[in-house]
Amino acid sequence: MARLSQADLAELNRTFDDRTPQELLLWARDIFGDRIAALTSMQEAGNVVCHMLHSVPVPMPVVFVDTGVLFQETLDTRDRLAQQYGLTIHTLTPALTMQQQTEQLGILYLTPEGQKQCCELRKNEPLDKVRGQYDAMIGSLRRADGGRRGSCPILAVDTRLNLLRINVLANFDDEQLDAYIHTHNVILNPLHKQGYSTIGCNRCTTPVLPGEPKRAGRWRHLGPWSVYCGINPTDLDPQRAPAVDFPQDLIDRILGRSTDFMI
Repeated sequence: MARLSQADLAELNRTFDDRTPQELLLWARDIFGDRIAALTSMQEAGNVVCHMLHSVPVPMPVVFVDTGVLFQETLDTRDRLAQQYGLTIHTLTPALTMQQQTEQLGILYLTPEGQKQCCELRKNEPLDKVRGQYDAMIGSLRRADGGRRGSCPILAVDTRLNLLRINVLANFDDEQLDAYIHTHNVILNPLHKQGYSTIGCNRCTTPVLPGEPKRAGRWRHLGPWSVYCGINPTDLDPQRAPAVDFPQDLIDRILGRSTDFMI
C-alpha cells in the first residue's frame, strides 16, 4: 500500500474548483468504478446529489445512517428517493436502540460530552460498517454552509474509513442550490418547509428562527460550541486525518499520473 495525503490532493483540488458537480461525479465513477458510494442524510444538498446520480446518470449505491431517532419525514424522504429515482439505498443502524442505550448509559445528549458519545454510537459507529467496501464516498458538504465547512475541499481524505470523500457540491452557493432544486423539482424533506434548515435526530434538532445561523437548530440546548456530529472528517481538526492507505495504481489514477519504476 501507498499513502495519499491531503497535501497530495492540493493541485487536483484547485483544478476541480472549475468542474461542475456532474463532471465530478463522472470523474469519480470513472476512477473508482464499483468501489464508490454516496452518503446522504436526506437533506437538501444530499437530495440534489441523489437527483444528479439519477439524472446524469451515475449509478452507485447510496449509504444512509438511520440513528433510530430520526424524524418520520426523513425516513419517508429516503423511501421516496429510492422509489422515484431508482436508487439503491443501504440503511445502516446502531448496535443499540435508543431505549437500550439510555438504559445502559443514561440520556447522553443532555451534555456536550454526552452528545459526542451519542453521535459516535448512533452515527459514526454504524458508518464504520462500510470500511473496506469503498475507496471513495460522495458527500454533499458546501462551503456556503459556513462555519468549519467554509473552506471544505472537494477531495478530502478520511482515515477513519480509509477512503476519499468527494464533496461534489463544495462550490455550489445557495442560489445555485435553490435554482437546481426548483428547475428539477428535487424531492425534499418536508421539514425544510417547516423551519428546519438542517435536520438530524428528533431529540437534538429544532426549527431555526429568521436571522439565526443555519445550524442554530442543531443541539440548541448545548450552546454554540456543539454544532457538529463528527461524521464528516472535514468538520474535525484536519490533523486528525492526514493520509489514507491506497494501492499505488489507484493513487496514480486519482492524481492523473503514471508511476515510472525504472531507475
